[in-house]
Amino acid sequence: MSTAPRVVVLTVSDRCSRGDTVDTSGPTLQALATKYLAATIVHAECLPDDMGALAQFFSHWSEESRHIDLILSTGGTGLAPRDITPEALRTVMHREHAGLMDLSRLRCLQKTPRTFLSRGIAGTINRTLVITLPGSPRGCTEMFEAIADILPHAIETLRGDVKDDGRPELDATGQDGSGSGLGRIIHHKD
Repeated sequence: MSTAPRVVVLTVSDRCSRGDTVDTSGPTLQALATKYLAATIVHAECLPDDMGALAQFFSHWSEESRHIDLILSTGGTGLAPRDITPEALRTVMHREHAGLMDLSRLRCLQKTPRTFLSRGIAGTINRTLVITLPGSPRGCTEMFEAIADILPHAIETLRGDVKDDGRPELDATGQDGSGSGLGRIIHHKD
């Protein structure tokens, strides 16, 4: 990856936001993003399970002027009545990316079928990828690690650093002899 991804981490928890308990999942995600993505953590925050506050957070940190590549949230993706993180994200998300969380659940299935109890979603707002993960340190770790290998490519693609239009005449630098500078080309093997 050309430059370190800029990451924001959100913990969604009524109890943590009130100070009734210590947030351990947010710091866990920060450490994982640093370890696997060599990320720069730009901001971390804890918010209650409140639809308006969550939607505003996602919108605010995905403004193009902030240049945030990835927002990772932890919490609010289960079946409890106040678990509304996916619904809050859907109110502001531009494009959903269901396959990303499908892959995460499939890869985690070997560890526990409970992974399918997470209603977490992923999608984009402008050029920011947003991923909603479970609220436990174990759950958010397992689901993040399940997709960590493909996140750099996803971020590069959102940045516009990767172009893959299938034209074999382009070399690895994205040049076709015309000097168009189309960007880095990834040729996929069949």
